[in-house]
Amino acid sequence: MKIAISTDGDNVSQHFGRCPEFTLVEVDNGELKGKEVIPNPGHHPGFLPQFLRSKGVQRIVAGGMGARAQQLFAEHGIDTVLGISGSVDKVIEQVLDRTLKAGESSCLPGQGKGYGVEKTECDHEGEE
Repeated sequence: MKIAISTDGDNVSQHFGRCPEFTLVEVDNGELKGKEVIPNPGHHPGFLPQFLRSKGVQRIVAGGMGARAQQLFAEHGIDTVLGISGSVDKVIEQVLDRTLKAGESSCLPGQGKGYGVEKTECDHEGEE
């Protein structure tokens, strides 16, 4: 299974569509088969599900994602696991040992409207 983790430096990004990059990991029977970091090509409505699907992604791991984006990923057969935070390496460990637990999406309705990766203001409490 190929998984895309929304990434900001060494940590899971709380803003799925506006993350600077994605860490793509390939997992097979609890083993890491590959890891690649790719830049976010941009936040355009409906684009990322197609782009990530073309990369073979079957699951998204992120801090938060809007309801419409979740629906678009579902339409492309891609699962979403939200409410994730912490270091990307720790998340990969949790994926491998099957202990990763989803939580509440860190995105509230309407927070991301009209913004792309270039957004400079953060709507999430405690982030800048």
